[in-house]
Amino acid sequence: MAVPAHAADAIGSGTDRDGPLPRLLYVLTVVTGLVDAVSYLSLGHVFVANMTGNVVFVGFAAAGARDFSIPASLVATAAFVAGALAGGRLGASAGHHRGRLLAFALFAQIPLIGTGLVVAIAAVDLDRSLAQYALIVLLALAMGLQNAVARRLAVADLTTTVLTLTLTGLAADSPLAGGKSPRPGRRLLAIAAMCLGAAVGAFLAFHAGVGAVLALALALLVSNGIAAYRVSSSAAPWTVGS
Repeated sequence: MAVPAHAADAIGSGTDRDGPLPRLLYVLTVVTGLVDAVSYLSLGHVFVANMTGNVVFVGFAAAGARDFSIPASLVATAAFVAGALAGGRLGASAGHHRGRLLAFALFAQIPLIGTGLVVAIAAVDLDRSLAQYALIVLLALAMGLQNAVARRLAVADLTTTVLTLTLTGLAADSPLAGGKSPRPGRRLLAIAAMCLGAAVGAFLAFHAGVGAVLALALALLVSNGIAAYRVSSSAAPWTVGS
């Protein structure tokens, strides 16, 4: 799923400034699509990465809309915030080296998603059960951590979990709006990565089960973790963080 270096250069990945970070973050964007497909389609119409959706769902449920759960949305939001807090602490301690920060974040995400995979395989029924909430917590923790670390890495247009600002920038910065359209390739690829993850996640959830989706997400995270570890000791200019 990783983007070759020459392709990343062609779409304006900013290799001098960000090194290999953009193509690693594209993979994390695919992972976001995968896990949100699991959470929305199989865990009771809740998101583990898109917190705007959860806030809206709480409003829907409060107004009496069916198929939305206030407890599930609140649990997902609380777990996401806890993950973001952990990601913030990690950024404060390791943010001076961007490659090392991403590697540490992936090493923390892998056991969370791996545990989620074990829960999904072991659970008899994910509908309205302890296993359902366990998965929501594990996945939301992982996504909160990922979002906080991506924010600290500050690779333009690659938040990995939300696309609202990406879509806004694509339109507002376009020549039609009087802008210079910076990084259109990166923005489009981020959108495509999220869509791909969601489509593959939905297909696997329907035809192979939640375990298959989480197994793929785990494989991508492990692959990314290996790649991040390889650059975690680099002294190149792109590694310098704030």
